[in-house]
Formats: sequence, structure tokens, C-alpha cells
Amino acid sequence: MELQILNLIQGIRTPGLDVAMVFISSIGNAGVIWMMLALILFLVPQTRRCGAILAAAIFIDIVLCNGILKNLFARIRPCDINTAVQLLVPRPKDFSFPSGHTAVSFAAVAALYFGGMRRLWKPALALALLMGFSRLYLYVHYPSDILGGIITGIAAGYLGALLVKRGRSDIFRKFI
Repeated sequence: MELQILNLIQGIRTPGLDVAMVFISSIGNAGVIWMMLALILFLVPQTRRCGAILAAAIFIDIVLCNGILKNLFARIRPCDINTAVQLLVPRPKDFSFPSGHTAVSFAAVAALYFGGMRRLWKPALALALLMGFSRLYLYVHYPSDILGGIITGIAAGYLGALLVKRGRSDIFRKFI
């Protein structure tokens, strides 16, 4: 059923959407956009606590998603099952479940939400949703990989907020 969903999405491909989806996916590579946002937030005294939450969430997400879950589930990618689909991006070398792009994006959304950044979490959510869809469009993830990424990311964002809020008096007292 998941391959059927992916094949339906392939039916909406256009040259313009191809460019847009490759771009959206590429800005999520290695979570760099979210790391840059964490750094910017951390450098501004008024948003330093949220920057710390975002950094903690990204770290937790990397450990959970890339360090544990991908290797535990070892799910092969849809592009390895249906090799007839022409990929628009280089074939990812790691496993498919959960989607790392989606997980780190939703970790950022959750961190911004729990960090009190009410104006930033909504646009971040829009970008995170586009990021997840782009991974389906590009045929490198199954829909359940995206769902797994959403759940993993929200959990990482929540845990990042807990870590910073509870550790504020000890670890982060000097900085936030």
C-alpha cells in the first residue's frame, strides 16, 4: 500500500515541482538549517533558552533517529524496491526508517513550541510538513518513515525541552 501511495505521488511530478522538492529536501540535509537556527537563537540573549532547547532536541534526535532507530529497523528504501523510478537526488546510503529529514524538522518544531517561540514554530511546522512530503515525492521514504520521523522528532523536541528546563539550574546556569 505504501508503494501505491508513492506511485500516486509520482503522478503529480512536474519539472517545477521537481526543482522545488529537491530544494526543500536539500535545505534539510544533515539538519543544518535547524542547527543554524539553534545557533542564532542561542546567540541572542532573549532567545538563548530556546536555542539551548533546540540544540538539545537536535542532539537527542540524531542519537535516537540515526544512531538507534535506523540501525534497529534497517528498513531498505522504496527506491531500492522500485528501481524504475528515476531519483532526483543521490540515493541515500543509510536506512529508511524513520526519516531523518522529517525527524530533525519536527524536533525543531517541538523545541520551538516548548521553548515558547510562538511566532517561529508555525512557519517551522509548515517547512517540516513540506520536508516530509518532499521525501515522499523524491521516492526515498515510505509514508510510515515520515510518520516515524514525526513521532521521533516530537519526542526529541519534548525531551530537549525537559533536559534544558530541568538542567537550567545546573548545567546551563551560566548561559541561559
